[in-house]
Amino acid sequence: MKIIIAGLLSACSAWAAGSPTLVFTKSFPGSTPAYEFVSVDRTGALLYKESPTDDQPVATHLAAADVAVLFDEAQKLGYFKSPLESGLKVANTGKKTFRYLDENGAATETTFNYSTDPTARLLLDKFEQIAASERAYLDLDRTIHFDKLGVNDALAQIEALWLQHTLAAPQQFIPFFNRIIGHESFMHLVRDRAARLKSEFEASPGMASTTGTR
Repeated sequence: MKIIIAGLLSACSAWAAGSPTLVFTKSFPGSTPAYEFVSVDRTGALLYKESPTDDQPVATHLAAADVAVLFDEAQKLGYFKSPLESGLKVANTGKKTFRYLDENGAATETTFNYSTDPTARLLLDKFEQIAASERAYLDLDRTIHFDKLGVNDALAQIEALWLQHTLAAPQQFIPFFNRIIGHESFMHLVRDRAARLKSEFEASPGMASTTGTR
């Protein structure tokens, strides 16, 4: 299952309470994926999907420190009340939108292809790191269920993001690691890799505050 019901209910209850929310979308036909949606509210509830009509998004929880960075950068950008498009003649890298919803549901947003604003670029990097993490999550989910020979490559991608310090919400991977470790249908080296990553993730600072939120 792509979605963990507890995580989705947590996200929905937070929204119902009027928690300010940041939303990032990217539309880039011809790329893979052609569409990305990331939303993060002040409580850390995170949703990710790859289609505007997807009714089963990935739901997880972002660490408080990571949430603070996102909202701090959004505040520096005036919560997207001003244009961010550079106007420069550059290659099309996709239609990107930053959107902010306050506690009353009022929204402000801006759309751009390329921005020279360093704060906008930093925020874009942060959202794209989250999207890359969720793609890695979906890939591991897919390979576990349908392509056991591909699981090691999926783990390698997760490990690469981890070593680059760009892996978002590492606790979301723990249940998958447990499944791999506990099933002898996976190769020994795959089980060993999953066990090592699990140990590293669980030992990381901040894990205790987010483990079990899915």
